Amino acid sequence: LSSAAGSGGGLVQPGGSLRLACAASGITSDYYHIGWFRQAPGKEREGVSCINGKDGYKDYAASVKDRFTASRDTFKNIVYLEMNDLKPEDTAVYYCGVYILNLWRGRFCSLGRQAYTYWGEGTLVTVSS
Repeated sequence: LSSAAGSGGGLVQPGGSLRLACAASGITSDYYHIGWFRQAPGKEREGVSCINGKDGYKDYAASVKDRFTASRDTFKNIVYLEMNDLKPEDTAVYYCGVYILNLWRGRFCSLGRQAYTYWGEGTLVTVSS
């Protein structure tokens, strides 16, 4: 059974940085995506970043591009989300998820939450002065 566990949230001032970590386990397929999503109060969960587990391809939401960077430690099966220049509108509960594809579908990764079937518990990021 695949699972994901996210950590690293906290309180930070605008312009500050945080690094989230997602430990994925139990993934038996070579073809999977790890995604970072966030959900602010009263809003739907939205995709922030994703990484293709097979070839490392990454994608980002337009709202975080050039500020957030995803990376991975393939030996530890941990995916990181480095968040810089944080803004109050980045305040949300951040979740990591796993999307198992079971076959190669190309050099991309999905930011659509419907594709993801395994979710970690969220970690709260609060950006406030």
